[in-house]
Amino acid sequence: MSITNLRPNLNHWQERVDLAAAFRWTARLNMHEGVANHFSLAVNDDGTRFLMNPNQIHFSRVKASDMLEIDANDPETLSGPNAPDPTAWGLHGGLHRHCAHARCAMHVHSIHATVLASLADSRLPPIDQNCATFFNRYVIDEHYGGLAFEEEGARCAALFSDPKQKVMIMGNHGVLIIGETVAETFNRLYYFERAAETYIRALQTGQPLRILPDDVAEKTAQELEDYPEQDERHLGELKAILDEESCNYAT
Repeated sequence: MSITNLRPNLNHWQERVDLAAAFRWTARLNMHEGVANHFSLAVNDDGTRFLMNPNQIHFSRVKASDMLEIDANDPETLSGPNAPDPTAWGLHGGLHRHCAHARCAMHVHSIHATVLASLADSRLPPIDQNCATFFNRYVIDEHYGGLAFEEEGARCAALFSDPKQKVMIMGNHGVLIIGETVAETFNRLYYFERAAETYIRALQTGQPLRILPDDVAEKTAQELEDYPEQDERHLGELKAILDEESCNYAT
């Protein structure tokens, strides 16, 4: 379903609306970090122009018209009057500059994903269907180097060399999710946090884990990857709820 462009002077209106809905729902799920963390979405063919939330606006207040349109190859980006957060430029600029298949990127410090990233062993074993979704489909960053300025952003982007791996468990930091669209990426972010919560809570029982065999975990992950339209329907339902509440996200 297309969305009426309420700001005809702004390009990529549908994409802006989808991003704004993702920000609003991430705040509702308490997966935000106040005025920190960032989502981005490429809007040109090579992925180097992208939309991103403005500097230090709370996720619960982000609107479609707020999105910055940024050129990852413009060295003057941080010197403008409406400059993005430097760490957002470092991480997302590096990602869109060096990783063309990362059309959309969502970075959060959500509680359970960050707990997982804080463990000496940050692997997510396939102990249930949600966890199996990510079997062989994440990469662990073992070399956190401080705030994600340009050098750190380029280093992180290089870790997404395998297109099959669309989740980065950022050791000592949080999680970075990539995908083709806002709907796909948000759906993946949502279910990774759910999976991490299941695993962390299972560890808390102190009981042995029931881990799926590799072949069953891979079969499950593939079946879920091929499952039709869940990501679009998920985001569509969230936007419908926001619309019913007369939320101003799409303005």
